Amino acid sequence: MKVERRIPPPDKAGERLDRYLGEELGVPRSQVQVWLEKGLVTAGGVTRAKNYRLRGGEEIAVSVPAPVAYEAQAEDIPLDIVYEDDDLLVVNKPKGMVVHPAAGNYTGTLVNALLAHCGDSLSGINGVMRPGIVHRIDKDTSGLLMVAKNDLAHRSLAEQIKAHSFTRLYEAVVVGRLRDDEGTVNAPIGRHPVHRKKMAVTERNSKPAVTHYEVIARYAGYTHIRVRLETGRTHQIRVHMAYLGHPVAGDTVYGGGRPPAGLQGQCLHARVIGFRHPRDGRYIELSSPLPPYFTAFLRTLGEPM
Repeated sequence: MKVERRIPPPDKAGERLDRYLGEELGVPRSQVQVWLEKGLVTAGGVTRAKNYRLRGGEEIAVSVPAPVAYEAQAEDIPLDIVYEDDDLLVVNKPKGMVVHPAAGNYTGTLVNALLAHCGDSLSGINGVMRPGIVHRIDKDTSGLLMVAKNDLAHRSLAEQIKAHSFTRLYEAVVVGRLRDDEGTVNAPIGRHPVHRKKMAVTERNSKPAVTHYEVIARYAGYTHIRVRLETGRTHQIRVHMAYLGHPVAGDTVYGGGRPPAGLQGQCLHARVIGFRHPRDGRYIELSSPLPPYFTAFLRTLGEPM
């Protein structure tokens, strides 16, 4: 068992211990909460509860258990690859596919398919459960996803995302009629204060989030939009559109109620991805057509208004 020690700076005062450790150690917050419940975490020499808030300056000690010997396994699952070279590949992920193994989803994920396709040629920065994964999209979001084959490519692509120079364009159908033809949502996103599996627009323990949108077409009760992400927070488009009062159609988490007939999960597609190649710096932009579920839903809405 290895002991990790951290001393949070004064500006972290008031932040939850589980959130701080999750970000500091690069592990899921749920994992930190398990350690806290088992008494493996102390702050200021005292075992703390998961909702303990930092004072700033106290020593945090975590007795990290030895990792469980599990690695994602290769599975012969077809991939829709839109670009590939020695450093990276871009795949068109179908709706309903989980990106990487996690509790409850250890098989049938994109990572399982990538291991069969790439073998050992995937970056190891994110460990054995998420090899090659630079960024993620939700299970029920379809579209383009970047995968790094080596650590050089992974670091370069991750830095582009951090610097907001990575192009990500989505299309979505949202509930209601958007009044303005275009707009920007600049509202911080953090963990929901009550429903811990959800995100929310909040000033507390949050990060800046900026979403730009423009209207493609308006229908009776719905609007088809194009969205450009300036930042990449968890569930950002879904949270921001719900914040505007126009949740993504089919999103039962942030929109509430039942999805429209014929739509399973949110109507959201990662359509365009653009980046500088990590090896030679040339700009590459790739696009994916709207998938059948998306176009079928548009047809049910009738003619644009």
